[in-house]
Amino acid sequence: MEIGTAILIIGFAALAFILLLIGLVYSEVMNSEIPPGIANSGKLHTVHGFLVGIAVLGQILARLGLCSSVGFTRWCRERAVGKPQPISPGLRIKDMMFGGVPVRVYEPTAPSDQKRRGMMYFHGGGWMMGSINMYDDVCQHIANESNITVVSVGYRLAPEHRFPAHLDDCEAATLHFFSVAEAEFGVDPHRVVLGGDSAGGNLSAALSQRLAKKRTGDVPSPLALVLIYPALQMADFTLPSYLQNQSVPLLYRDKAAYYFLQYLNGDVSVCQEVLAGRHVPAELKAHYSKWLDPANLPPEFRERSYQKPEQVVTTPDTEVYQIIKDGLQPEFSPLLAEDEDLRLTPSTFILTCEYDVLRDDGILFQKRLKDLGVDVTWHHVSDGFHGALSFFNNSILNFSAGDKAMGNIVNYIKSV
Repeated sequence: MEIGTAILIIGFAALAFILLLIGLVYSEVMNSEIPPGIANSGKLHTVHGFLVGIAVLGQILARLGLCSSVGFTRWCRERAVGKPQPISPGLRIKDMMFGGVPVRVYEPTAPSDQKRRGMMYFHGGGWMMGSINMYDDVCQHIANESNITVVSVGYRLAPEHRFPAHLDDCEAATLHFFSVAEAEFGVDPHRVVLGGDSAGGNLSAALSQRLAKKRTGDVPSPLALVLIYPALQMADFTLPSYLQNQSVPLLYRDKAAYYFLQYLNGDVSVCQEVLAGRHVPAELKAHYSKWLDPANLPPEFRERSYQKPEQVVTTPDTEVYQIIKDGLQPEFSPLLAEDEDLRLTPSTFILTCEYDVLRDDGILFQKRLKDLGVDVTWHHVSDGFHGALSFFNNSILNFSAGDKAMGNIVNYIKSV
């Protein structure tokens, strides 16, 4: 074959590949829904298209045996938004190991006439993505503006590691910080906040419950929780927010179930049964109904039209339940904890976004806590979407919803 002909064939193959990729991305993006209530919708379209493109290309490369799709997606995201930022004036930053877990510590350098407060930050990313680097801006800002020492935790990720590895890492890092906070960082171990976004909010709430059950005189109680659009239960994917926002970036309804299952045990073959609600036995469903009933939501969150998909079937599947039953325990689904355990929750800040499938998880959790006498501060971002905080301080992709969220978070932390 002549060299010119070979180059031509390669060129056509490359063009076909690019057109296929563009077609797949276009199809996926066109199936998304960005409600008019979201500000900066053009930016969100751009971000969503980029993330879909990465995912599609990763799947193609995985099928060709060149790399794993998850590994490729992580690699791209790290290079897009995961570069550590210049150190802000007034901060000292160290990469360390706490209890065998990688962490990054953000310390204010300004002198203090008393011991500082501390914060353990657990990043989001569906238990599969995210990293210390990707949340560098967020943690720097919180540390600077709140005058608090922040410890960002690089816990293990799925699919390489399953539940409870992520939670175990968060516990190990937190207990280590409690033990050295005062001597090494000038932080009062009794004034440490646990917080995180999305999956990190799940880990914060679950860790709080775990520590409360194990509590002894030697282990301080967390000062407060900061839960940013947290994922709190996998018992019901037909709550109004899941149906109203099922195709809203950056977290689709089916993707949320996929992430839960990857974190749990990796058996995504039952994803459709989980979405349809066939994974919960009738007696458990009745037990959870007093906490998950949409009637518990304020009326304004039920007014936006939604309709349960026709394929939703309520008949439980025993085999599916056996596969996912560990996902209904409180350390995986903190919203499903019994009252006596939730009463031990410290003061809690919960942030929800209107156009987020996880919105109702946060709203129902704050109602349960308030009903049990826990001090709760709830902020709702009316034009927010899932993941808005991730782009905070990004000069190109900054969203007003992320700025509002960060302002509320900082104000709360400064108040505790």
